[in-house]
Amino acid sequence: MTKEPDHNEVHPHIVIAGAGSIGCFVGGMLVRGAHRVTFLMRERMVDEISRQGLTLTDFLDLDEELSPDLFAMASDPECLASADIVLVTVKSGATEDMAQLIRTHAPKEAIVVSLQNGVGNAAILNAALPDRDVRAGMVPFNVVNMGGGRFHRGTSGDIVIAKGPDHVARSLSVPDMPIHERSEMTPIQWGKLLINLNNALNALSGLTLREQLRSMAWRRLMSDQMAEAVKVLEKAEIKVVVPLPVALPVRFLPKILRLPSVLFNRVARAMLTIDPRARSSMWEDLEMGRMTEIEELQGLIVELAKQKGVPVPINAHVAALIRVAETAGSGAPKLTPKQVRP
Repeated sequence: MTKEPDHNEVHPHIVIAGAGSIGCFVGGMLVRGAHRVTFLMRERMVDEISRQGLTLTDFLDLDEELSPDLFAMASDPECLASADIVLVTVKSGATEDMAQLIRTHAPKEAIVVSLQNGVGNAAILNAALPDRDVRAGMVPFNVVNMGGGRFHRGTSGDIVIAKGPDHVARSLSVPDMPIHERSEMTPIQWGKLLINLNNALNALSGLTLREQLRSMAWRRLMSDQMAEAVKVLEKAEIKVVVPLPVALPVRFLPKILRLPSVLFNRVARAMLTIDPRARSSMWEDLEMGRMTEIEELQGLIVELAKQKGVPVPINAHVAALIRVAETAGSGAPKLTPKQVRP
């Protein structure tokens, strides 16, 4: 099924390939910035947004309702045939399948940008699309599907993509969603992965991110989990750049989490804005009964730790708890920090 907009645009055609929470928010912001956008999404999402429209909200009081006649929606990958830019926003486990759809349907000259969690998705896309312009990307903020076609951005940060020809980042940047280009994306992606390790802890807690960060017990657990991962990355000699507005050596992050609450709150406010309602995408996955990206986060750290002979008991236990929660299908288990520690 395809829902086409009523107007013709001269802008490049942007296809959001696998429009879930991040894809709907990013695509919606591009529509708001007068870009020509098609959302490739599940049929039920096409039906929902056709009825209710697309609403974008965030921690800075953004509240924008977009009528369905401002953009196109499709559940058929043939919509990729006219794409100039493809923004890949599927879960990591669906990357190979999406790469094959792009290879089959999208023009060879279309620019493909991965806006996914993890560090390996651009490589998967590159392997399947060796003759295409494929770029890694990093979305620092989280987005939660609030239902009824409403998507809420709960944390701050600017999107970063790999540098290349045609100034893609400049052309995609819109008000309230700037996009930057960097020559080296892999260190930034590892930095994002370190921060995203908290996705699982947040999902296990059932708390909002703000509630979790206000708890010293949770912050100590976050610190210990991150310290394990930092040791692994140092042993593997992997360069890491933390995607925060304040430049910090990665080894300082676990120490910041252990600061007394008064000091931590001051430092955290300078680094990150968090909406009181914000939760992690992994929390949303558990609540919706979906598989999570635990294998691309803690799972990746555990595998790398095995290769390097570094013990990571917290990361391993957190991964196991998430797998149990996935199997149970009962949402966030609402565990305490003591219950999460191995």
